[in-house]
Amino acid sequence: MTARVREAADPDRFAAETERFRRELVAHCYRMVGSAHDAEDLVQETYLRAWRAYSGFEGRASVRSWLYKIATNVCLTAVRPRRMRVLPSGLTGPQATPDRPPRPVPPGEVAWLEPVPDTWPAEDPAAAVIARESIRLALVASLQHLPARQRAILLLREVLAFTAAETAQILGTTTVAVKSGLQRARARLAELEPEPEDLLEPADPRARALLEGYVAAFERSDAGLLEHVLRADATLEATPFRDWQAGRANCLRVLDAYVLGAPGDWRMLPTTANGQPAVVAYHRDAGGVLRAHDVVVLAATATGISRVVAFHDPALVALFGFPDALTG
Repeated sequence: MTARVREAADPDRFAAETERFRRELVAHCYRMVGSAHDAEDLVQETYLRAWRAYSGFEGRASVRSWLYKIATNVCLTAVRPRRMRVLPSGLTGPQATPDRPPRPVPPGEVAWLEPVPDTWPAEDPAAAVIARESIRLALVASLQHLPARQRAILLLREVLAFTAAETAQILGTTTVAVKSGLQRARARLAELEPEPEDLLEPADPRARALLEGYVAAFERSDAGLLEHVLRADATLEATPFRDWQAGRANCLRVLDAYVLGAPGDWRMLPTTANGQPAVVAYHRDAGGVLRAHDVVVLAATATGISRVVAFHDPALVALFGFPDALTG
């Protein structure tokens, strides 16, 4: 029986059939492009294209796979002319001697990776864990090093569990090309992150304790507290700075000399980002107002915090649903 073409575009029916996939499409676009802001724009473009094509949708594939086909191709078009998004550790090795403040990269010279808030529903606990693992910061950073089509194949097959045939249909290619692309993508990821860390879930009491210790250290300006929560091999990096630190001693030296300031200079509000514990940080300005400063994502492990990545971009604070300034 041949699928029937819709006679006219019905906005209510379109919304009923497509809106439930919006949040997972945002996550997919984020994994593809490494930017939360861009991901939202790309999903908007996806829904615009889907609406324009809706009256001709014959239902030969599911609505979900149809939307993923549109979203993936929107992302592939978007990343073609753009620079790869990176973290400071993707530019160069760690700073050898942290005896000076980190050097900022001139504006526009580098496209920085961005964090993403954990905002999608989690009715199915097992699915929620898979979703969090698939947006971990280290993984998303590694994904950006893959050619765009290999990245799409890997995500469609291994994160979203589309079959090789479905993936081929989404990308307009063959199952042979999909299998080959997947093999190459897996090999490249293994080179970039040969032994992925075993990170604690944000709700794990050990992760919460590490987050609380990190917050207390900043709010009290106490480097000694930081020493208790950072692992000996911890790394510290922040956009838009080129220099980054490896090893707890170097991290503490930079934080104590250039960041911690005086007690009360910082206020930190806990959140989650990329399936990891995080904080939205506020810094007291010359007028005494606590202004949005950055979003900090922590890699919490059973033996302490192994990685701290700070994103110095107040616009991200709004994305996470927090105000520009704190009062009271």
